[in-house]
Amino acid sequence: MGAQWKAKGKELVANARGKLFTKLVKEIMVAARSGADPAGNARLRLAVEQARKASMPKDTLDRAIKKGAGLTGEAVHYELVMYEGFAPHRVAVMVECLTDNVNRTAPEMRVLFRKGQLGTSGSVAWDFDHVGMIEAEPANKDADPELAAIEAGAQDFEAGEEEGTTLFITDHADLDLVSRALPNHGFTVLSAKLGYKPKNPIDPASLSAADMAEVEAFLAAIEANDDVQNMYVGLAG
Repeated sequence: MGAQWKAKGKELVANARGKLFTKLVKEIMVAARSGADPAGNARLRLAVEQARKASMPKDTLDRAIKKGAGLTGEAVHYELVMYEGFAPHRVAVMVECLTDNVNRTAPEMRVLFRKGQLGTSGSVAWDFDHVGMIEAEPANKDADPELAAIEAGAQDFEAGEEEGTTLFITDHADLDLVSRALPNHGFTVLSAKLGYKPKNPIDPASLSAADMAEVEAFLAAIEANDDVQNMYVGLAG
């Protein structure tokens, strides 16, 4: 029994790693359209840093850059498509997809949103701010997130998803600038991306356990779709 559970655990880890690499490769390829040199392409530089932190093999990374920049002769084109709507109990959701076939992705999203409500473009975007999101961890015990936010030029900060991390919020135009500055103020950047922050998030405590379970099941089903790159949810915390 123990060996079976161990094998299953390894399979889950491998699947999660494969899904993460798929997302990173897509982001690298899209970013590389604007140039294959990370030094002159901020979006690509951030994507490459995330790939390296995830221990992506160098040949996989290099191939993604060349493919995205059109240096391999392969015609692969990923299109960014946003889907907006509501999860059960009117929880706003924005789903960012990178797809090579919108005719496949669109009907899949319609099916996934059946337990909620798929809206039109702009139907919930008005209730989100387009911001830079930088997750970082203190490089030393004296690192102060409030001071670092002020000195690095971030707009705000809050607890990150992982214990001990901080999420720094920036103006969308300042993402690269702040991510470069944070290491000088005691923080190691773990990830940096443009995203959407809800203006009026719902407190999960206002939902019953059964209602919250419905929301979580809905979000998990969307997250599992291969074309979904990022998802932004109108929940606090």
